[in-house]
Amino acid sequence: RVLLYHKPAGEIVSRDDPEGRPSVFAHLPRVPGGRWIAVGRLDFNTEGLLLFTTSGSLANRLMHPRYEMEREYAVRTAGEIEPESWEKLTSGIELEDGPAKFETLTDEGGQGLNHWYRVTIREGRNREVRRLFEAVNLTVSRLIRVRYGDIALPSGLKRGERVEMPPEEVRAWMASLAKAEAAVTPEMAAAKAAEKKAEKAAAAARIRASASAQLQGRQRPHGRTDSGRARSLRPSDAAPRASEPRRAAKPRRLCQARRPALTLRRKKRALSVARCGAIP
Repeated sequence: RVLLYHKPAGEIVSRDDPEGRPSVFAHLPRVPGGRWIAVGRLDFNTEGLLLFTTSGSLANRLMHPRYEMEREYAVRTAGEIEPESWEKLTSGIELEDGPAKFETLTDEGGQGLNHWYRVTIREGRNREVRRLFEAVNLTVSRLIRVRYGDIALPSGLKRGERVEMPPEEVRAWMASLAKAEAAVTPEMAAAKAAEKKAEKAAAAARIRASASAQLQGRQRPHGRTDSGRARSLRPSDAAPRASEPRRAAKPRRLCQARRPALTLRRKKRALSVARCGAIP
Protein backbone atom coordinates (compact mmCIF):
# COMPACT_ATOMS: atom_id res chain seq x y z
CA ARG A 1 0.00 0.00 0.00
CA VAL A 2 1.08 3.54 -0.74
CA LEU A 3 -0.29 6.76 0.78
CA LEU A 4 0.17 10.31 -0.48
CA TYR A 5 -0.01 12.82 2.37
CA HIS A 6 0.08 16.61 2.04
CA LYS A 7 2.16 17.48 5.07
CA PRO A 8 1.52 20.94 6.54
CA ALA A 9 4.17 22.97 8.31
CA GLY A 10 4.28 22.32 12.05
CA GLU A 11 4.31 18.51 12.02
CA ILE A 12 7.25 16.21 12.66
CA VAL A 13 8.02 13.04 10.67
CA SER A 14 8.58 10.84 13.71
CA ARG A 15 6.51 8.53 15.86
CA ASP A 16 8.01 9.78 19.13
CA ASP A 17 9.00 13.35 19.91
CA PRO A 18 10.39 14.42 23.31
CA GLU A 19 8.92 17.89 22.78
CA GLY A 20 5.43 16.54 22.15
CA ARG A 21 5.01 18.15 18.73
CA PRO A 22 2.26 16.91 16.35
CA SER A 23 3.26 13.85 14.31
CA VAL A 24 2.31 12.99 10.75
CA PHE A 25 1.68 9.40 11.83
CA ALA A 26 -1.33 10.53 13.86
CA HIS A 27 -3.21 11.14 10.58
CA LEU A 28 -2.62 7.69 9.08
CA PRO A 29 -5.04 4.75 9.16
CA ARG A 30 -4.13 1.62 11.07
CA VAL A 31 -2.52 -1.27 9.20
CA PRO A 32 -3.46 -4.71 10.58
CA GLY A 33 -0.29 -6.72 11.04
CA GLY A 34 1.94 -4.01 9.57
CA ARG A 35 3.03 -0.40 9.83
CA TRP A 36 3.53 2.66 7.68
CA ILE A 37 7.06 3.60 6.61
CA ALA A 38 7.79 7.21 5.72
CA VAL A 39 9.65 7.55 2.43
CA GLY A 40 12.21 10.20 3.33
CA ARG A 41 11.58 13.06 5.70
CA LEU A 42 10.45 16.65 5.63
CA ASP A 43 11.58 19.27 8.12
CA PHE A 44 9.22 20.55 10.79
CA ASN A 45 8.63 23.78 8.82
CA THR A 46 8.58 22.15 5.35
CA GLU A 47 5.34 21.13 3.71
CA GLY A 48 4.27 19.17 0.65
CA LEU A 49 4.27 15.61 -0.63
CA LEU A 50 5.16 12.87 1.83
CA LEU A 51 4.90 9.22 0.75
CA PHE A 52 4.11 6.32 3.07
CA THR A 53 4.25 2.62 2.23
CA THR A 54 3.85 -0.71 3.98
CA SER A 55 6.58 -2.28 1.82
CA GLY A 56 10.11 -2.13 3.22
CA SER A 57 11.66 -3.06 -0.15
CA LEU A 58 9.79 -0.26 -1.93
CA ALA A 59 10.82 2.25 0.73
CA ASN A 60 14.45 1.19 0.38
CA ARG A 61 14.23 1.44 -3.41
CA LEU A 62 12.90 5.00 -3.16
CA MET A 63 15.32 6.23 -0.49
CA HIS A 64 18.65 4.51 -1.24
CA PRO A 65 21.24 7.07 -2.42
CA ARG A 66 22.50 4.93 -5.33
CA TYR A 67 19.16 5.25 -7.13
CA GLU A 68 19.32 9.06 -7.00
CA MET A 69 15.57 9.49 -6.82
CA GLU A 70 14.71 13.01 -7.96
CA ARG A 71 12.92 15.39 -5.57
CA GLU A 72 11.34 18.63 -6.75
CA TYR A 73 10.59 21.60 -4.52
CA ALA A 74 8.87 24.96 -4.82
CA VAL A 75 10.91 27.52 -2.89
CA ARG A 76 9.95 31.03 -1.79
CA THR A 77 12.88 33.28 -0.89
CA ALA A 78 13.31 36.74 0.58
CA GLY A 79 15.09 38.24 -2.42
CA GLU A 80 16.41 37.14 -5.81
CA ILE A 81 19.37 34.98 -6.78
CA GLU A 82 22.31 36.93 -8.14
CA PRO A 83 23.99 35.64 -11.36
CA GLU A 84 27.13 34.64 -9.46
CA SER A 85 25.07 32.79 -6.85
CA TRP A 86 23.07 31.07 -9.60
CA GLU A 87 26.31 29.62 -10.99
CA LYS A 88 27.33 28.38 -7.54
CA LEU A 89 23.97 26.73 -6.85
CA THR A 90 24.04 24.76 -10.11
CA SER A 91 27.76 23.91 -10.18
CA GLY A 92 28.33 23.04 -6.53
CA ILE A 93 28.68 24.50 -3.05
CA GLU A 94 30.68 23.00 -0.21
CA LEU A 95 28.39 22.25 2.74
CA GLU A 96 29.30 20.81 6.14
CA ASP A 97 28.64 17.26 4.88
CA GLY A 98 30.20 17.65 1.42
CA PRO A 99 29.52 19.37 -1.91
CA ALA A 100 25.93 19.78 -3.09
CA LYS A 101 24.07 21.42 -5.96
CA PHE A 102 20.70 21.76 -7.65
CA GLU A 103 20.18 19.52 -10.66
CA THR A 104 17.77 22.10 -12.05
CA LEU A 105 16.96 25.65 -10.97
CA THR A 106 14.06 27.59 -12.50
CA ASP A 107 12.87 31.12 -11.79
CA GLU A 108 9.11 31.08 -11.26
CA GLY A 109 8.74 34.85 -10.84
CA GLY A 110 7.69 37.16 -8.05
CA GLN A 111 9.40 40.10 -6.43
CA GLY A 112 10.69 41.29 -3.10
CA LEU A 113 9.90 38.89 -0.28
CA ASN A 114 7.69 36.73 -2.53
CA HIS A 115 10.05 35.32 -5.15
CA TRP A 116 9.54 31.68 -6.17
CA TYR A 117 11.91 29.10 -7.65
CA ARG A 118 11.63 25.44 -8.66
CA VAL A 119 14.59 23.23 -7.78
CA THR A 120 15.38 19.53 -8.05
CA ILE A 121 17.91 17.47 -6.12
CA ARG A 122 18.89 13.80 -6.21
CA GLU A 123 19.84 13.41 -2.56
CA GLY A 124 17.96 13.43 0.70
CA ARG A 125 20.40 15.13 3.05
CA ASN A 126 19.11 17.01 6.07
CA ARG A 127 17.87 20.54 5.17
CA GLU A 128 19.82 20.42 1.92
CA VAL A 129 17.65 22.88 0.00
CA ARG A 130 17.60 25.41 2.84
CA ARG A 131 21.35 25.12 3.43
CA LEU A 132 22.15 25.68 -0.24
CA PHE A 133 20.17 28.92 -0.26
CA GLU A 134 21.70 29.98 3.06
CA ALA A 135 25.14 29.49 1.50
CA VAL A 136 24.37 32.33 -0.95
CA ASN A 137 22.84 34.54 1.77
CA LEU A 138 19.20 33.91 0.88
CA THR A 139 16.53 32.98 3.41
CA VAL A 140 13.89 30.41 2.51
CA SER A 141 10.54 31.59 3.83
CA ARG A 142 8.50 28.68 2.45
CA LEU A 143 9.46 25.24 1.13
CA ILE A 144 7.07 22.79 -0.53
CA ARG A 145 7.93 19.40 -1.98
CA VAL A 146 5.83 18.96 -5.10
CA ARG A 147 7.25 15.73 -6.53
CA TYR A 148 9.10 12.60 -5.42
CA GLY A 149 10.34 10.52 -8.33
CA ASP A 150 7.39 9.96 -10.67
CA ILE A 151 4.77 10.81 -8.04
CA ALA A 152 3.56 14.42 -8.00
CA LEU A 153 1.53 16.16 -5.31
CA PRO A 154 -2.14 16.07 -6.46
CA SER A 155 -3.44 19.57 -7.08
CA GLY A 156 -6.69 18.89 -5.21
CA LEU A 157 -5.03 17.42 -2.11
CA LYS A 158 -5.24 20.03 0.65
CA ARG A 159 -2.81 20.40 3.52
CA GLY A 160 -3.37 17.74 6.18
CA GLU A 161 -5.24 15.42 3.79
CA ARG A 162 -4.18 12.03 2.45
CA VAL A 163 -5.10 9.78 -0.45
CA GLU A 164 -4.23 6.15 -1.05
CA MET A 165 -2.83 5.08 -4.40
CA PRO A 166 -5.01 2.44 -6.13
CA PRO A 167 -3.47 -1.06 -5.98
CA GLU A 168 -3.19 -1.34 -9.77
CA GLU A 169 -1.23 1.93 -9.90
CA VAL A 170 1.07 0.70 -7.14
CA ARG A 171 1.79 -2.52 -9.05
CA ALA A 172 2.44 -0.61 -12.27
CA TRP A 173 4.76 1.81 -10.48
CA MET A 174 6.74 -0.99 -8.82
CA ALA A 175 7.03 -2.78 -12.15
CA SER A 176 8.43 0.33 -13.83
CA LEU A 177 10.96 0.77 -11.01
CA ALA A 178 12.05 -2.86 -11.32
CA LYS A 179 12.36 -2.53 -15.11
CA ALA A 180 14.51 0.58 -14.80
CA GLU A 181 16.73 -1.15 -12.23
CA ALA A 182 17.12 -4.26 -14.41
CA ALA A 183 18.15 -2.13 -17.39
CA VAL A 184 21.23 -0.94 -15.48
CA THR A 185 24.07 -3.43 -15.93
CA PRO A 186 26.86 -3.78 -13.32
CA GLU A 187 29.26 -2.06 -15.74
CA MET A 188 26.88 0.85 -16.17
CA ALA A 189 26.41 1.11 -12.42
CA ALA A 190 30.17 1.11 -11.83
CA ALA A 191 30.72 3.75 -14.52
CA LYS A 192 27.99 5.92 -13.10
CA ALA A 193 29.42 5.62 -9.60
CA ALA A 194 32.89 6.55 -10.87
CA GLU A 195 31.44 9.51 -12.78
CA LYS A 196 29.58 10.67 -9.67
CA LYS A 197 32.73 10.35 -7.58
CA ALA A 198 34.79 12.31 -10.10
CA GLU A 199 32.11 14.98 -10.30
CA LYS A 200 32.10 15.41 -6.52
CA ALA A 201 35.92 15.52 -6.44
CA ALA A 202 35.99 18.18 -9.18
CA ALA A 203 33.34 20.21 -7.37
CA ALA A 204 35.27 19.99 -4.11
CA ALA A 205 38.51 21.06 -5.83
CA ARG A 206 36.74 23.98 -7.51
CA ILE A 207 35.25 25.09 -4.20
CA ARG A 208 38.62 24.86 -2.43
CA ALA A 209 40.31 26.89 -5.17
CA SER A 210 37.63 29.58 -4.94
CA ALA A 211 37.94 29.73 -1.16
CA SER A 212 41.75 29.95 -1.40
CA ALA A 213 41.53 32.82 -3.91
CA GLN A 214 39.15 34.72 -1.65
CA LEU A 215 41.45 34.17 1.33
CA GLN A 216 44.50 35.46 -0.55
CA GLY A 217 42.57 38.54 -1.63
CA ARG A 218 41.81 39.39 1.98
CA GLN A 219 45.40 39.02 3.19
CA ARG A 220 47.64 42.16 3.55
CA PRO A 221 51.42 42.45 3.19
CA HIS A 222 53.24 41.92 6.48
CA GLY A 223 53.86 45.08 8.39
CA ARG A 224 51.45 47.22 6.32
CA THR A 225 48.05 48.63 7.13
CA ASP A 226 45.12 49.06 4.76
CA SER A 227 46.26 52.63 4.01
CA GLY A 228 49.73 51.42 2.96
CA ARG A 229 51.55 52.99 5.91
CA ALA A 230 53.97 50.91 7.88
CA ARG A 231 52.39 49.77 11.07
CA SER A 232 53.88 50.88 14.35
CA LEU A 233 55.61 48.36 16.53
CA ARG A 234 53.71 46.94 19.42
CA PRO A 235 55.12 47.52 22.87
CA SER A 236 56.24 43.89 22.87
CA ASP A 237 58.14 44.44 19.58
CA ALA A 238 60.09 47.44 20.86
CA ALA A 239 63.51 47.05 22.53
CA PRO A 240 63.25 46.76 26.29
CA ARG A 241 64.09 49.95 28.16
CA ALA A 242 66.97 50.04 30.57
CA SER A 243 65.97 49.61 34.15
CA GLU A 244 65.63 52.87 36.03
CA PRO A 245 66.76 53.38 39.61
CA ARG A 246 63.95 52.99 42.04
CA ARG A 247 62.84 56.18 43.69
CA ALA A 248 63.11 56.47 47.43
CA ALA A 249 59.82 55.96 49.18
CA LYS A 250 58.31 59.06 50.75
CA PRO A 251 57.60 59.00 54.45
CA ARG A 252 54.17 57.68 55.17
CA ARG A 253 51.68 60.28 56.37
CA LEU A 254 48.70 59.37 58.40
CA CYS A 255 45.79 61.35 59.69
CA GLN A 256 45.80 61.75 63.43
CA ALA A 257 42.50 59.92 63.59
CA ARG A 258 44.23 56.84 62.17
CA ARG A 259 47.40 56.99 64.25
CA PRO A 260 48.04 54.11 66.61
CA ALA A 261 47.84 54.64 70.29
CA LEU A 262 50.80 56.69 71.52
CA THR A 263 52.44 56.84 74.85
CA LEU A 264 51.71 59.78 77.08
CA ARG A 265 55.07 61.38 76.31
CA ARG A 266 54.50 61.12 72.57
CA LYS A 267 50.94 62.44 72.89
CA LYS A 268 52.27 65.62 74.52
CA ARG A 269 54.79 65.96 71.74
CA ALA A 270 52.10 65.40 69.08
CA LEU A 271 50.06 68.36 70.34
CA SER A 272 52.56 70.73 68.78
CA VAL A 273 52.35 69.26 65.28
CA ALA A 274 49.65 69.69 62.70
CA ARG A 275 46.59 67.44 62.75
CA CYS A 276 47.93 65.48 59.79
CA GLY A 277 51.62 66.03 60.26
CA ALA A 278 54.39 63.56 59.54
CA ILE A 279 54.91 60.73 61.96
CA PRO A 280 58.04 61.50 64.04
